[in-house]
Amino acid sequence: MIVWINGAFGAGKTTTARELIELIPNSTLFDPEVIGGGLTNLLPPKRLAEVGDFQDLPIWRRLVVDTAAAMLAELGGVLVIPMTLLRQEYRDEIFGGLASRRIEVRHVLLAPAETILRERIADREIPEDLPDGEIRVRQWSYDHIEPYRAALASWLTTDAHPVDTSALTPYDAALRIAEAVRNGDVPVCDIVQTPEPTAETIAAGVLLFDEQDRVLLVDPTYKAGWEFPGGVVEPGEAPARAGMREVAEETGIRLDDVPGLLVVDWEPPAPPGYGGLRLLFDGGRLDSAEARRLLLPGPELRAWRFVTEREAADLLPPVRYERLRWALRARERGAALYLEAGIPLG
Repeated sequence: MIVWINGAFGAGKTTTARELIELIPNSTLFDPEVIGGGLTNLLPPKRLAEVGDFQDLPIWRRLVVDTAAAMLAELGGVLVIPMTLLRQEYRDEIFGGLASRRIEVRHVLLAPAETILRERIADREIPEDLPDGEIRVRQWSYDHIEPYRAALASWLTTDAHPVDTSALTPYDAALRIAEAVRNGDVPVCDIVQTPEPTAETIAAGVLLFDEQDRVLLVDPTYKAGWEFPGGVVEPGEAPARAGMREVAEETGIRLDDVPGLLVVDWEPPAPPGYGGLRLLFDGGRLDSAEARRLLLPGPELRAWRFVTEREAADLLPPVRYERLRWALRARERGAALYLEAGIPLG
């Protein structure tokens, strides 16, 4: 199990985490800041200069998941992780990666009043050996108060168990958290647990269109970027039937007819992924009444929307957009296409 302590920069996450591991038996502290520090020795300066925050690096998010899983495999027990997560898509990616490894995450939010937070930032101790540390660290914390407010207003308070630490010492806050975890007041995060593949997979997606011929995209909680309704084909399952099943599970829409094939795309392995065949089917056009009945049951999907091809380019990762682009051409021509890595052959 992981207890993830979230909160604004300067909220006291690390000091509270240090107190918490003394209160939860067989628990260990893992601070992902060490991953960011390690990346300064691993990545070229040019790549580091392209981002303003280590969290914007996909390798940082991947290593946080991999390191946490490795530590739990080595040590067992409970891992306490103090780390600010203010972007929901990063939370989804990291927590989804942990869920895929069957690791439970209990999400706690330290939420002092903003006036108290600002006082704590002003009084925060800065290492003397850090060049310009006092100015940079405090300014960083102040600059992230507004993104913290935005996260509170949109998703953070509904996702995490809040603990008002305005009048609490780190030890008192740790006591509250330990009791809440022990009593089950901090639930396991409701996020899909998709096992990571151990070999090549076959995945079936279904394109659904509205009356304006815009295509339906969904926003999964367990990986970055928008996607088509669909998923991995189970052993012994026909790909088109798998797409129909996934559409029903993800959107509540049950297709009467088996969808026609548009694209077969071979996705090459790209570690840590194994690649495999990616199929897109034409699920047809939904009338306005059917579109209004779209549901997002369960924790897999966060949102859906109908988009034009141009709008899809801004939402889909490049490889998925290329797959969509050629699927739309195949739909216009009435003939399926075979792709390799998004490029049509034959």
